[in-house]
Amino acid sequence: MLTAARAATLGGPEWLRERRAKAAEELAAMPRPSEKEEVWRYTPIDELELDDYEPLPAGAREDLGALGSAFVKGVVSDLPAYAALATVVDGSTVAVDRAGLPAPVRVGGLEGDPILGQVLDGGDALVRANDAFLPDAVVVDVPPGVALDAPVVIVHWCTAGVAPSTASFPRTVVRLGRGSSAQVVEVLAGAPGAGRGLVVPVTELSAGDGSQLSYAAVQVLGTEVWHIARVAAVAGRDATLRTFSMGLGAAYDRSRTDALAEGPGSTTELRSAYLGTGSQVHDIRTLQDHAAAHTTSDLLCKGAVAGTSRSVYSGLIRVRRGAVRTNAFQTNHNLVLEEGAHADSVPNLDIEENDVRCSHASTVGPVDEDQRYYLESRGIPPARAERLIVLGFFDDIVQRCPVPALVPRLRQEVEQRLVSALELRSGAHGAAGGRGDEDHG
Repeated sequence: MLTAARAATLGGPEWLRERRAKAAEELAAMPRPSEKEEVWRYTPIDELELDDYEPLPAGAREDLGALGSAFVKGVVSDLPAYAALATVVDGSTVAVDRAGLPAPVRVGGLEGDPILGQVLDGGDALVRANDAFLPDAVVVDVPPGVALDAPVVIVHWCTAGVAPSTASFPRTVVRLGRGSSAQVVEVLAGAPGAGRGLVVPVTELSAGDGSQLSYAAVQVLGTEVWHIARVAAVAGRDATLRTFSMGLGAAYDRSRTDALAEGPGSTTELRSAYLGTGSQVHDIRTLQDHAAAHTTSDLLCKGAVAGTSRSVYSGLIRVRRGAVRTNAFQTNHNLVLEEGAHADSVPNLDIEENDVRCSHASTVGPVDEDQRYYLESRGIPPARAERLIVLGFFDDIVQRCPVPALVPRLRQEVEQRLVSALELRSGAHGAAGGRGDEDHG
């Protein structure tokens, strides 16, 4: 059970224990998420019995194990270099390699700094659960004027689901001082589980005045796990904040990113991608929040669903009073690869000023028949033609990842899952209707 007594078993400084106790008390009194709420529409959230989950005991977080260690090595081998590497098991940092990190930059645990909640204070029941049961947090703190040449990499290895009804609560805080720059990569992965598990990561991003922060998150959890993530980000005066998220694993994969352009002249850029296979549900929510004048935001979300998977994208552009000369753009494109799959797209605008430019666009549909015909007319077999079209669709969004060193890994992850999904579909069609298309290319 997610109780105050369980939260009290976690260690840490006094301020953290008090914060956990307060969050656990608030959680006990809060209503649980419901599909009746607009922010949870089109989702299976009513199936979540939050109180049935058990946070993993503090003593269970010891090391990565063989499978986790191999995964971390694979991630690192795909990167030309990194400034620091933090490995985390169920929210507890087990190792930090600071080999390429300048001395003033901090990458590590919470220690004595009450840094939590400076960007995201409060929140729904799931955020409060993270506040109550996080064992620690990974803190990336870049002082003013410092520029990192290579990314800080954080790998979260989650064992939720290995034992049924277990939950993991990773937490990350990134803070950039005035005029600094950094790239941060978060990867969430885990071993195949014996039952449904729950992973609830919360990430706070703060880009100080004139700074440049690039952040990318990749989720490749096991297929029985529910992943419900929250990213809260704020950009100061003339700061540039770029975020990227890719959801590939999990049974239910939810990623919510709220980006606040708080300082005049600030820019936020949001990129999201997903690939649904089997019976997965991918749920992407975004908020482009403009609180100051002369701010810009640009969002692009692209994804595809195969099998009986489904997706929902719901995004809001909010322009507050006083945020004149705002420029905001929101685009969502979805490919539906099979008749049993489904995608919903719900763009929204909330504008309280007149002198602004805001636009949104969305598409939902199958693979373009003109593109398919063009390739097939040049001798490319149908199965390979479709695969090339879909890979090109994803390559457009992958290339926009704000951490260029991560692009090859993203391409590899997408291609492996896409090929598997299309082969599974071809096999099913072949079994049902005889011989299917062959790809000799």
